[in-house]
Amino acid sequence: MQLHTFRIEDFIGSDEHFHFARKTLGASKPKFQHCHDFYEVFIVTYGATHHWVGDDVTRLERGSLVFVRPGDRHALQAVRGERNEIVNVALRPEIVEHIGQRYGRDLGQRFFWHEGREPDTYHLAGPRLERAINVSSELQASVNTLAAIEGYLLTLFTRVVELPVSVDDSVPRWLVAASDAAKRPEVFRQGAAGFVKAAGRGHEHVCRMARKHLGMSPSTYVNRIRMQHAALMLAGSDQAIQDISADCGIENLSHFYRVFQRQYGTTPRQYRVNHQKNPMRAS
Repeated sequence: MQLHTFRIEDFIGSDEHFHFARKTLGASKPKFQHCHDFYEVFIVTYGATHHWVGDDVTRLERGSLVFVRPGDRHALQAVRGERNEIVNVALRPEIVEHIGQRYGRDLGQRFFWHEGREPDTYHLAGPRLERAINVSSELQASVNTLAAIEGYLLTLFTRVVELPVSVDDSVPRWLVAASDAAKRPEVFRQGAAGFVKAAGRGHEHVCRMARKHLGMSPSTYVNRIRMQHAALMLAGSDQAIQDISADCGIENLSHFYRVFQRQYGTTPRQYRVNHQKNPMRAS
């Protein structure tokens, strides 16, 4: 397959920082792949997409979020018979370089700094996908400024894709695995018991190691994740608060209110009022 090189100056003016596009892809096999001298992020907002990277092709479902580096050789193709749309944002390399210098320790080798052969890809669903679509719509309507594109990227990095636990080599691998597992609903709904089960160690030992390396008990760690999940549901859905509490694995609504207020400084109801759904959200 032939290779074309795209240049950022062909898409934006000298005083602009990014290019935003909504694209409907064709279902024919691409005639060429491309690389570029800029960074690119795209979200599959409808249908499914074949993503060609070198000689390999991957099917990306709705909600796939992909961070493409300048040297990535790739092409996109709609899955035949399905409605298809992607949101695509191209941005100058110096923007990514600046963010990497400032926040590299927090972001790690993820997103545009991923060192794997293929671009770093995430699969969003529910409130996280809604948030990604919302902030993309806001970027499309914004003035083309450095602040707008940096704000967009930081939202994707920290509020759409959840950051991993920051650890060093002294942290037991089983504790890292349990910390990651606790981010899954089927685990955090079980509370501290789910964390301990994922760790595969005795309760007291897990609690002791969690306090040493995470700075908190398994219960506190899981409750933090539960409340993050609750906050996303409150801001991005009309689901009843009692149902959100149950979805977090907390049947006692009064306890849910206490834990949420301790983390966010406000009640779940007031949080919803303050973070009600964006009227620009895509249908």
